[in-house]
Amino acid sequence: MGFHTFDAAGADNLEDDSRFRYGSREELLGLLGAHREQSLLDLGSGTGFYTRELAPHVGTVYALDVQDAMGVRHREEGLVGNVHLVTGVADALPFAADALDAAYSTMTFHEYATEAALAELARVLRPGGRLVTVDWSRTGPGDAGPPRDERFGLGRALELQTDAGLVVERAADRVETFVSVSRAP
Repeated sequence: MGFHTFDAAGADNLEDDSRFRYGSREELLGLLGAHREQSLLDLGSGTGFYTRELAPHVGTVYALDVQDAMGVRHREEGLVGNVHLVTGVADALPFAADALDAAYSTMTFHEYATEAALAELARVLRPGGRLVTVDWSRTGPGDAGPPRDERFGLGRALELQTDAGLVVERAADRVETFVSVSRAP
């Protein structure tokens, strides 16, 4: 786990509004404690589907994706003025310590989650900064998303976060997904 990469050839699927059934703009904004001065990291931003939804409500969004092709597609879909595209990996984030107010991932945790990546997130989040995760659950029926053996169970996801020094504030298994909110100490 933690090494799957979404096939950029399927990028059209990332622009489907039905994705909101797994995490809405309002839910994410609330979980992030969004505000106009907030610096936010979108982990695995893909085509910018969620980035475009959240950007008008925060100060700056860094849209991180491992694939250059996703950044190209993100530009084609429309790049919001306060969004900065970043090509890179979660286990080597190009930010100073304590640089970000919050980070989130929607359906990408299973693609980047390693001990090193969670340690990097803990490093770049300011004290009290939030990490919001919505991802496919290993216990879900598997009707959508990656194969179940590529998914994390909620317990393992929380273990990775706490081992990195993050403090879990909220976590829940849902039908097909899980959600968690952690803070940097």
